[in-house]
Amino acid sequence: MKTTKTALLALLVGAAGALSGCATGLAANDPNCPADARQLPLQSLYGQWEARFDNLPAVAAVQLGKHPDYDGVRGTITRNANNPARASVAQLAGDVDDEGALAIDESQDGRAISGVWSGKLQAGSCGREFRGTWRNAADESTHPFVLSKTDGGPKGKQ
Repeated sequence: MKTTKTALLALLVGAAGALSGCATGLAANDPNCPADARQLPLQSLYGQWEARFDNLPAVAAVQLGKHPDYDGVRGTITRNANNPARASVAQLAGDVDDEGALAIDESQDGRAISGVWSGKLQAGSCGREFRGTWRNAADESTHPFVLSKTDGGPKGKQ
């Protein structure tokens, strides 16, 4: 009886892993889960994301959509969204560069670059997580970031 329960438990754990798709080690074998950001359709970058900096719990809300002038993305990042008195919104524009990195310029005023993002697609994330470095243009300091997709997929033309 104990062997049957153990076998059943192993079967259930295996089935749960298979159902989770890209979130498991199976992602490397999933043809729908790109290994490199250059393989991502641009539309997969559209939508809602969360950005975390310096491994801190604070989350910034990122919205990305189709760039009207070139094959890239344009959007916004809202820091301190939960505190309207301290919230700040910056503009974002970028694309996936020739090296496969997500490259985004950030601007507080819509003219000058205030920050630069460079991140790599995380293996097995199916295009839903990038990790990299954000550079503050004012003081050249660098900060690690994690950009995680929070919605179910592309939002179409935005």
